[in-house]
Amino acid sequence: MGRGETPWPGATARRFRLARALAALALTLPAGALATACGDSPADRRPSRAAGEAAPTPPASASASPRRPLSPAELCTTAVRHWAREALDGATPYGDYQSMGLSDRQYGVLREVLADARAVRSKHGTRAARSLIDRQAHDRCAEAYREGTPTRGPWR
Repeated sequence: MGRGETPWPGATARRFRLARALAALALTLPAGALATACGDSPADRRPSRAAGEAAPTPPASASASPRRPLSPAELCTTAVRHWAREALDGATPYGDYQSMGLSDRQYGVLREVLADARAVRSKHGTRAARSLIDRQAHDRCAEAYREGTPTRGPWR
């Protein structure tokens, strides 16, 4: 490797493409985004408040309380509905229940709901099967988690 050469072939071309992509990105970003990224936002140029002056009130969306966490039954319902619909629509199997993010209990509910949904789809169509999935996922998950989370071991 001689003086001034790049350590590996194509490094200069990659640097050039990166610089060109960054320049194109800078042209497409709004000026406010660039100013904010560079630390020159309107908030930086705003004069400081005088002593005793009240702080501005935040917008209503900023003061809204964060969403409450979902209960185990609600998490079960959401996951079972998602995977039952995926399977009903003919998606390729994702893997085992753990790779789907399901517990053994949730997977049992999924298998029951999916079996019923497939039977309903063959007789009454996809819309009826989807409706059944929504109802049964809610009802069966509520029943499965009626007594709370499992206490007999990490896999229950």
